[in-house]
Amino acid sequence: MPKFYCDYCDTYLTHDSPSVRKTHCSGRKHKENVKDYYQKWMEEQAQSLIDKTTAAFQQGKIPPTPFPGGPPPGMLPTPPMGGPPMMPMMGPPPHGMMPAGPGMRPPMGGPMQMMPGPPHMMRHPRPMMTPVRPGMMRPDR
Repeated sequence: MPKFYCDYCDTYLTHDSPSVRKTHCSGRKHKENVKDYYQKWMEEQAQSLIDKTTAAFQQGKIPPTPFPGGPPPGMLPTPPMGGPPMMPMMGPPPHGMMPAGPGMRPPMGGPMQMMPGPPHMMRHPRPMMTPVRPGMMRPDR
C-alpha cells in the first residue's frame, strides 16, 4: 500500500486512507506548518518586490517623487503640522459628525449629540422583565 507524503510536514503518513489524511490535516502541527510555509512565501514575495523596486529606482527608472509636477488635482497640500497629504472626503460624513463650511449650520434643535457608546453598551429604557408564571398577568402591562 503506498504511503501518503505531506510536503508541509516533511513526513509520511502510516496509511493512505481518507480518514488518516483528514486527521493529519486537521492537526495542530500540520496547520502550523502550513501557516509557516505560506508566511515564508509571502515574505519572500514582498522582499522580491522590494528588491526589484530598489533596483529600478537605482537605475533611474522610477522618479524620486511620485508627482513630478506637484500633487495631482484633488489632493490637498501638506497640512501646516507637517503630516501627510490628505485626500478629500468622499461621500457623507460619518454618523454624528457635521460638515463645517461656509453657509452651513447645525440642524434644527442644535448640534447632533454623540452616542454614549456602542449600541450594545447603552442602557435599556426599561429594566429587564422578570419571568411570570403562565396565566399570570403583570399589573403594569
